[in-house]
Amino acid sequence: MSSGTAMRQADFAAALLDPALACPRGLQSCNGSDPTPRFAVHRNNVVGSLVEALADTFPVVQELVGVEFFRAMAAVFVRHSPPRSSILAHYGQEFPQFIAGFEPADPVPYLADMAALELARVRAYHAADAAALAPQSLSLALSDASRIGELRLVCHPSVSIVSSRHAVVSLWVAHQSPDEMAAIDIDQAEQAIVLRAGLDVLVLRLPPGGAEFAQGLIRGESLADAAGGAAMAVRSFDLSAVLALLMGRGALTSIHLPGGGQT
Repeated sequence: MSSGTAMRQADFAAALLDPALACPRGLQSCNGSDPTPRFAVHRNNVVGSLVEALADTFPVVQELVGVEFFRAMAAVFVRHSPPRSSILAHYGQEFPQFIAGFEPADPVPYLADMAALELARVRAYHAADAAALAPQSLSLALSDASRIGELRLVCHPSVSIVSSRHAVVSLWVAHQSPDEMAAIDIDQAEQAIVLRAGLDVLVLRLPPGGAEFAQGLIRGESLADAAGGAAMAVRSFDLSAVLALLMGRGALTSIHLPGGGQT
């Protein structure tokens, strides 16, 4: 591709997303008429399609602020961060960070965290498959007290953690069952683990210290280091309760044993 062609394509892409820019030079219509009105329609369709893609990914965010506000906010994001992939399901990776810095959204302080939770759900849905760890494998590995601390538990590829100063898990659940909305204390901090079980994406509230522990596992820390970090962060951390939740929901896939073994 010549530099001139690349420049024309860049100018065309920029004009598609910025209504302040004129119709790209050299653009022609098939009947010789002014291409500006048709380009304006195309521009609106492109932005509108990307806004709809964001609405599909972040439905609860849209419900929290209303369709009109969401579409206006999303249109600003589209012009600020156009897609870098043709797969629209992957679009919006930077949307939570954008919301966090979007001043008109400040009256809804949990909005960016809700966006992070919904983005985690999309990532989980498209993550690679992996078989869950058999309960007996973990029981066997934990039976040798001399090596428990050195074990490394591997999380499912779909697992991610979202921590918030607000009750985003309860709020997300309530938006699936609106009758529960009145019981939420929005200022209660919550931590979520998001993962896929079969074809279902789960959003689960973690017990205190569970996020710190799971994040340690994701970083590849040993069981002792991950549990120690969680206990330092939260005095009430209960390792047994968190392990039971992770195993019960298929969040673990394998165990790396001391000496390089794996089960």
